[in-house]
Amino acid sequence: MSKKKKKYYTVWKGHHTGVFETWEDCKAQIQNFEGAQYKSFTTFEAAKKALKGNCKDYIGKSKIFKSDLSQAQLKKIGLPNYHSIAVDAASSGNPGKMEYRGVDTKTKKQLFIQGPFEEGTNNIGEFLALVHGLAFLKQHNSDRIMYTDSKTAMSWVRKKTCNTKLKRNEKNRPVFELVDHAITWLKENDYANIIVKWETKAWGEIPADFGRK
Repeated sequence: MSKKKKKYYTVWKGHHTGVFETWEDCKAQIQNFEGAQYKSFTTFEAAKKALKGNCKDYIGKSKIFKSDLSQAQLKKIGLPNYHSIAVDAASSGNPGKMEYRGVDTKTKKQLFIQGPFEEGTNNIGEFLALVHGLAFLKQHNSDRIMYTDSKTAMSWVRKKTCNTKLKRNEKNRPVFELVDHAITWLKENDYANIIVKWETKAWGEIPADFGRK
């Protein structure tokens, strides 16, 4: 069995900033801290260098993307509608530590973020991100559309359910409390905002991507 590679965690914004050698130490700095900014690195030197730099150069940094689609296919798909927000989730393991967020599609300005939670799945995170996004848009009386790269989450929202196979336990209780709240919100609220599938093959990673792949 191969030995698990050690990771180092840079925290730019949290209860305390710095480089931490365990996830538990990192989590203590970012949990319940709105707008926390952090990322893992494979070496201490890389994490220390990142700490001295700008987090925007590391978190969700845009890479040069070249689509493999033909010009005809790209023309048919067109460009993203920037009168929109984009949502995404990240999960370290399935299940594993999970978080989700929403951003302005054009500027990538973070509009909301939740987590990280101790146990969840990517599908649950994508579902919660969509419902949070719908509530956010309704609260701000916005007619913007919303992008997601998850067909599963789109289906769950349409059906007003969360069809996850993850079993409830004490570890994931906070996540399922949000799931129950989200389902109730969908059943009690109407919305006019359109949810659209992000065309990853044409446009690259969704703007809300956490950039930790």
